Amino acid sequence: MISRTKLLSYLDSTLAPSKIKDYCPNGLQVEGTDSIAKVVTGVTASQALVDAAIAANADALLVHHGYFWKGESQVITSLKRNRIKALLDANINLIAYHLPLDIHPTLGNNAQLAKLLGIVNMRGLEVGNPVSVPVRGELAQAQTVAQLSQTIEQQLDRKPLVEGCPDKEIKTVAWCTGGGQGFIEQAGELGIDAFISGEVSEQTIHLAREYDIAFFAAGHHATERYGVKALGEHLENELSLEVQFIDIDNPA
Repeated sequence: MISRTKLLSYLDSTLAPSKIKDYCPNGLQVEGTDSIAKVVTGVTASQALVDAAIAANADALLVHHGYFWKGESQVITSLKRNRIKALLDANINLIAYHLPLDIHPTLGNNAQLAKLLGIVNMRGLEVGNPVSVPVRGELAQAQTVAQLSQTIEQQLDRKPLVEGCPDKEIKTVAWCTGGGQGFIEQAGELGIDAFISGEVSEQTIHLAREYDIAFFAAGHHATERYGVKALGEHLENELSLEVQFIDIDNPA
């Protein structure tokens, strides 16, 4: 068991949220108990995950997608009220890290996806930006578009949407987990062979065709399971906390 203050200090030191501008507050979002023995981790602080954390007797819920996003209504009503009330009634801390968890060099979503897919030499796609959200690297072993699609499906347990000639060989890869499809243009300008993200937009396919870059949309949730899971395992090892990852599946 550790104090909430110590846990937050450790997380801030590890993830360095002050280094990047984000669309939501990083760190503590809803205050609960001062003493933390058990942490539940998950991708999104949906009602289903909140309920699961309560059932698991968690003292803190650590997620990638929390609350209070820029541009949303500031009033606490309806579903937002229900979620926050449930956390307060159960005295559970809600802790969220968004972009800092995407970009962490070892625990982050991008790094964990690279580990799963056999991508090496990860570095920023945005040259000269030390906190580049999109990244690039090389496959440890070259694969065709069809082979990489199969690797993604096997590792993420989700069939990706694929645009590209199945027989095209892929050596260089750029990627950004979640809703990072907009970075395909930067990858295309650099002549990279393939781009992987979680989501796809209508214009993404046109860009992929015109840049002749293979594109894989592997699911927002599916590409972002692994950062918060790795972070929880890290906390368990370093701080001797009980940590439980709960996956509330989402096909998007």
